Amino acid sequence: MRILYVGASWVPPAENPHQDRFFLLSERLEGEVLQPIWFERPEQVEELFGPGTYPVYSRGQFRYHWFLAFQRSGWRRRLSWIWFYIHTGFRLHREKPFDCIVAYSHMMPALAAGVLKLLTRAKLIVEIMTAPELSYLHEHQRLTLGDRVLRMVSDCSLYISVLMSDRVHLLYKSQLRHYSLLQRMPSSVFHDFVLLSLIPPAAEPEPFVLLVGAPWYLKGADLLISAFRKISDEFPDVTLKIQGYYPDKDELEALIAGSPRIEIVKAVPNPETLQRISRALVLVHPSRCDGLSRVIIEALGAGVPVITSDAGGNPHCVRDGDTGLVFPSGNADELSRRLRQLLANRELRERLGRRGREVAQAEYSEQVYVDQFIQMVEATVRDSRA
Repeated sequence: MRILYVGASWVPPAENPHQDRFFLLSERLEGEVLQPIWFERPEQVEELFGPGTYPVYSRGQFRYHWFLAFQRSGWRRRLSWIWFYIHTGFRLHREKPFDCIVAYSHMMPALAAGVLKLLTRAKLIVEIMTAPELSYLHEHQRLTLGDRVLRMVSDCSLYISVLMSDRVHLLYKSQLRHYSLLQRMPSSVFHDFVLLSLIPPAAEPEPFVLLVGAPWYLKGADLLISAFRKISDEFPDVTLKIQGYYPDKDELEALIAGSPRIEIVKAVPNPETLQRISRALVLVHPSRCDGLSRVIIEALGAGVPVITSDAGGNPHCVRDGDTGLVFPSGNADELSRRLRQLLANRELRERLGRRGREVAQAEYSEQVYVDQFIQMVEATVRDSRA
């Protein structure tokens, strides 16, 4: 079967083809990928992937078509982005028709994919990658008018894109529980792609607690700082590392208030992040809004014990007391209690780490993703032919 994948992430795919999901999907699918990328010039693409890889780059039975996201800014970027999706997608369909279109996220990619569905009559799958009822409510410490407008736009986009689709890809079963009109849509439930096989198993951990994610308020860095301060005197050898890209770092540093045991570390490429995760004593993910966080799956895959908030799909992945510990989102007191519980009990950390790795290998591997994705596409196309 032939698919068109309408991507949203600006992050380039892995340089190694065998670590690319579309290369792995090539065992039973073929198609085209419309891929924004965080470069300004074609030469930057060719520096990464080799001469002749712009504007089209082949991986297995798929071809990437690049959109240079940083060539423009503001509304011009968005308009050219939408035009790229629709114009390129329709041109490729005319060259060789698609059986199915898959759109990453219910926002702009899905709306553009909906237009392409009308133009091509291909089947449409929309991937819901967040907890939609929480979208844009926790971007800032104070809810702004702009946040409220974006929240309304998100819900409108969700209804339009899902009702236009033939199937939705959910990260957890109850992802649309707040949207009764959408709950009866045909759905496939499985995780997003994670390179689990690349994750080094945890060795003897170093004495630091780790948070990976940005923006800092959305990911709950302020909650973790508060929780860590409450218990830090009990564990004098343990430090806290907060990793991410924070253009508003001054506010975060004000919360840290010069503490020598709390460190902001800059974002690094994923392989380096995985190495850091594998060395951590505990990974904490106190996010206020999530679909199903990849960093949680990465920590489970490394055998590192996890504490996470109950936002979105996190508690569907981290089973409290089995593969990790869960606390109520936004509750710094409960987070400090859970952190104390884990730091004080090596046997509990080791048990949760072992169990988390077992579950990750069984439920979140690359092959599980490939099998589930292919089954989703086959079911969507099969149902349309029934």
